[in-house]
Amino acid sequence: MKVFLILLPIIGLLGCQAKKKHEELAKEIQEVKLHTVPDLPKEMTFCGETINLEDEDIRERLDKEILVNAYFQSSTFQAMKRAHRFFPEMERTLKANGIPEDFKYLAVIESNLIQAVSPVGAQGFWQFMPFTAKEHDIIMNDEVDERLNIKKSTIAACEYLKTAHDTLKDWVLTAASYNRGIGGVRSDMRWQGTNNYFDTHMNSETGRYVFRILAMKLIFENPEAYGYDTKAIELYKPFKTKTVVVKESIPNLAEWAIEQGFNYKILIKLNPWLLTNKLTIKNNKTFAILIPAKGTNLKPYESYK
Repeated sequence: MKVFLILLPIIGLLGCQAKKKHEELAKEIQEVKLHTVPDLPKEMTFCGETINLEDEDIRERLDKEILVNAYFQSSTFQAMKRAHRFFPEMERTLKANGIPEDFKYLAVIESNLIQAVSPVGAQGFWQFMPFTAKEHDIIMNDEVDERLNIKKSTIAACEYLKTAHDTLKDWVLTAASYNRGIGGVRSDMRWQGTNNYFDTHMNSETGRYVFRILAMKLIFENPEAYGYDTKAIELYKPFKTKTVVVKESIPNLAEWAIEQGFNYKILIKLNPWLLTNKLTIKNNKTFAILIPAKGTNLKPYESYK
């Protein structure tokens, strides 16, 4: 008991010092935060359209999404790393299909550029639901799910966005429709007597949706202003690949991969849409499979020994 009584003041002193250190650290972190989030601009562009940010409601809604994403560092850092790998091909596909490059940020907020699976069954970078995927000729069966094919799913997203823009005549509304649906967006505007996204009250998810895209655009295009030093982190390099067009069934993909000079793990990393160890070809269908190209650093581990 005497020893305990002697230690009490020491424990109390250490506790006070720890608390003081914690408060000092918290203050330092707060000061850093205050200096890594710039004031919002008075306006910004999205798909070539100027968005006025002087309205108090618009500024606060955008500010919220910037704070959420800027300080969710682990997630946003990973998205930046992946974007360095996947954005170049995505940008080429968007451009080739007449869709503004800014829609790459829609894929970021949908999936964080991973082959995400939502609780309701949407999958892939662009989070297609099964019924929507089939409308865009995306194949889904026991062996294949092309929602996980980045190239093909991006083309399908372009088809949807093009159709939505032909109807809505506005890229911001087109972006909102990716979440709400074309009919939902038109219905919301019709009964409220509005003609744009920012004047229309929508459900909480769609109400945040475009602002999340705009926030990611601001952060990605000026990362240093939001506390992200992209020069100091290892960005993921694009894979060096070549395409093999498969016209006949492959009964064992693992063996096939080894015959090509790599392995099943690498095959699935490049082609996550392959769901099993076989690929069955029917009705003269062909599949384009990505394999490592010369000079790639995506090789079997044993080759580095």
